[in-house]
Amino acid sequence: MKGITKRWVINTFGVIFIILFVLTIALAIVVQSFYYNGIFQVLNGRSSELVNIFSDYSNFTETARDYVENFPDKELMELMVIDSSGSVLITSTGFAPDNAQKMPDYEAAIAAGDEYADWHGALSSGENVMALTRVIYNNNGESVGAIRYVVSLEAADRKVFIAIVAVCVLGLLILFFIVVSSTYFLQSIVRPVRDISITAKKIAQGDFNARINKFYDDEIGDLCDTINYMAGELGTADKMKNDFISSVSHELRTPLTAIKGWAETMQLDNCRDPQTLEKGLSIIIKETERLNCIVEEVLDFSRIQQDRMVLIMDKIDILAELDESIYMQRDRANKENKHIVYEEPDILPAVIGDRNRLRQVFINIIDNALKYSDSGGVVTITVEQTEKNVIITIADHGCGIPAEHLPKVKQKFYKANQTVRGSGIGLAVADEIMKLHNGSLDIDSTENVGTTVTITLPLLEEEKPAESISDNGTDISSDSSADT
Repeated sequence: MKGITKRWVINTFGVIFIILFVLTIALAIVVQSFYYNGIFQVLNGRSSELVNIFSDYSNFTETARDYVENFPDKELMELMVIDSSGSVLITSTGFAPDNAQKMPDYEAAIAAGDEYADWHGALSSGENVMALTRVIYNNNGESVGAIRYVVSLEAADRKVFIAIVAVCVLGLLILFFIVVSSTYFLQSIVRPVRDISITAKKIAQGDFNARINKFYDDEIGDLCDTINYMAGELGTADKMKNDFISSVSHELRTPLTAIKGWAETMQLDNCRDPQTLEKGLSIIIKETERLNCIVEEVLDFSRIQQDRMVLIMDKIDILAELDESIYMQRDRANKENKHIVYEEPDILPAVIGDRNRLRQVFINIIDNALKYSDSGGVVTITVEQTEKNVIITIADHGCGIPAEHLPKVKQKFYKANQTVRGSGIGLAVADEIMKLHNGSLDIDSTENVGTTVTITLPLLEEEKPAESISDNGTDISSDSSADT
């Protein structure tokens, strides 16, 4: 035995066994006390009648003889007549008394000067008995003799033994049913736990299709469902990771192929065309920048995963950063016959943020909007101010995102459309950057209609003039205000 079964046997079965053992002993004591007390009450009741029988102290021996001869319960108990010197004169059995047999009850009554005393124990013959002696005193307080009642306890002990055996049998039956029911219950726990352990090892080894059979609709069943769900999520994450590796590999291979191809072309001895050289260098620079963006995106994601992304926070003009991001994407939009519509507000309050990281977010969202828009498509960018926030909305009329993919598009490695270039971590990085700015990035999309991304940033709160209270209780406000 090991594990849960061993702990149950030690903790539960051991405790139950001890409880039943103690209860058995206690019940045996109670039953024995009940029988012994009943016998004592009978003896005491019989001895109480001696007060009336021995009213004439002068003729104690004859009265005692008559009492013994006419005693109705001779078959149930033995009577012994003891004289004032402690010698046994008569017994109800008719046999000669054994004066060598000690009589502790008689000795106790005489020593204490009591009317009676009782005792139970074994005779020299080994028989277990209960004895009660009542001493007869005259008017002067002197002992004239005593009557001793002796009852065998063998019948009572036999009943006590039977009761103990019955209790033991009952206890064993209880233990048997406890063991049977508990064994079934333990199996209902141990077997699923064993299956969970085996399946968990398979999952740990990379078998994300392994599943646990659910036997019971309880906490163990909930655990099975949770582990099955975990396996499914791990399988999905593993697939997303593999897709990410494949996608990044493809993203890296494409610019590398272009760079290598144009470098080889420019290396040819007969390549002296200035236009060809200029075009090749332009493509090499462009593709190098693209490679750098991919690497930086992966590094940013790694920093976020390890909580090592550091923002350089400063008071910035959010419109200037948005303008710069739109300018960087407008040339690409024109080449792809796509249009960016943007009406710049006159002025906006400053915000606190990392200008490079916010520009990275804007470029990523505008890039996605252009990427998923068809030729001739329009990307609309609007900016509005609320009481505490600045809200930037970037909307396209492209292919949109299916409803089942929309809740997952900000998860790492997730790509709703595998046919379009991208690593699948751009939105995850952008969302984390917005969280670090105490802002938010929300995506609303309808398939075949378009996608709207809403970027919310908190405005910089202007510092208010300090206020104090003068000695006479009037408010004194500072004339100077803090720089913003």
